[in-house]
Amino acid sequence: MDQALNDTGWRGSQEGWLEAAYHSLLESGVDSVKILPLAKKLNLSRTSFYWFFKDRDELLAGLLARWRDKNTGNIVKQSEAYAESLAEAMLNVFDCWLNNDLFDARFEFAVRSWALQSDEILAEVRQADQLRLDALKRMFIRFGLPEATSDVRARTTYLVQIGYISMQAREELAVRMKRIPEYIAIYTGEVPQQRELDRFFSRHGYRPG
Repeated sequence: MDQALNDTGWRGSQEGWLEAAYHSLLESGVDSVKILPLAKKLNLSRTSFYWFFKDRDELLAGLLARWRDKNTGNIVKQSEAYAESLAEAMLNVFDCWLNNDLFDARFEFAVRSWALQSDEILAEVRQADQLRLDALKRMFIRFGLPEATSDVRARTTYLVQIGYISMQAREELAVRMKRIPEYIAIYTGEVPQQRELDRFFSRHGYRPG
């Protein structure tokens, strides 16, 4: 019991430090992710940091691991989810763009901005891009498209979304939902069935007007 109190009391917790680092990265960039400012935000001593991390580099590595697991991991997972048609499979992927629990667009933007300052992080981003593109390509191939076609459609799908993120584009939910059937048709060559759209709209709490 005393150990548990210590871990969540005066020393804080590993997740608490990571969460504070995450918010600093999103708000002010990687240069703001420093031990002393984070300690002040958490109202903890600088010494408490070293119960959980060897140094700042280990903290930054933890942030990258969180980004990989969430953003890349969920794109791959959604691309492999069960679907009756290619259009529905693409709607599964589109869940990522509308559900922050699956894909964190602000985190993505922050890591890509960080990559402008670091060749090491740029390599991480490029590796993530390739893993995501490969997953989307496999999804198209699974539904019978030729490899070359699958590659181009995967790139079109993914690069447009990264463009949205890089431009920090903002759309009202109703506007984006109205555009989604057209996006699906362009990316897959299939018009989504109404039942597929209804399931998609329902899980995002949207009711067409």
